[in-house]
Amino acid sequence: MTTYTAQPIAPATLKELRDTDDAGRPCVAFTATDDAAVGSPLRCCLRSVEPGERIALVSYAPLRRWSEATGAHPGAYDEQGPVFIHADDCGGPGADAGGYPFGRPGALRTVRRYDAEGHIVGGRLLEIPEDATAGFDAAFAEAFGDPHVALVHVRALEYGCFQFEVRRPR
Repeated sequence: MTTYTAQPIAPATLKELRDTDDAGRPCVAFTATDDAAVGSPLRCCLRSVEPGERIALVSYAPLRRWSEATGAHPGAYDEQGPVFIHADDCGGPGADAGGYPFGRPGALRTVRRYDAEGHIVGGRLLEIPEDATAGFDAAFAEAFGDPHVALVHVRALEYGCFQFEVRRPR
C-alpha cells in the first residue's frame, strides 16, 4: 500500500490534449505496434502501452496545468515535454492499480520538488529499489518533510520525461 497518491493527467486536461497539445499542435493518434511505443508509460492511466492500443504522443506542461488551477506563477520553471496518452478516453487508472506506476527496480528517477509558486526547491535522484513502494514512499516523505514543498514531479532520468505527480497530502 502506498503512502502517497500518484496523479494521472486529469480527465479535462486529457480531453484538451486529445484535440490540441500544450505546444499548440493537433493530436495525432496511431496504433502501437512492437516498436518503441510499446511498453512506454501512459500518463492517462499510469500503466504501460500494450500492442494494438490507439495512443498519441503529445506535448504536456504539467506545472502549467497545476499553476492554472492554483494561481501559482512558475515563470521560467514552466516546461513542456512529450508524454504518451490513450487517443480515446480510457477511464484512468484501474481499480487494481496498486503501488506507484513505472516502478521498475533499477530505473533511475528524478524526484523534483516545487513550492506553492511552482518554483523548483530541490530534488533528488532515486534509483528504484527492489521494494519500489518503500523507495518512493521514502523519497516523498523526504520531499514533503520540507514545509515549502507543495508538489513533486517524478521524471525519468534518461529522457527527462514526466512520469507522474504527487501532491502534498492534506
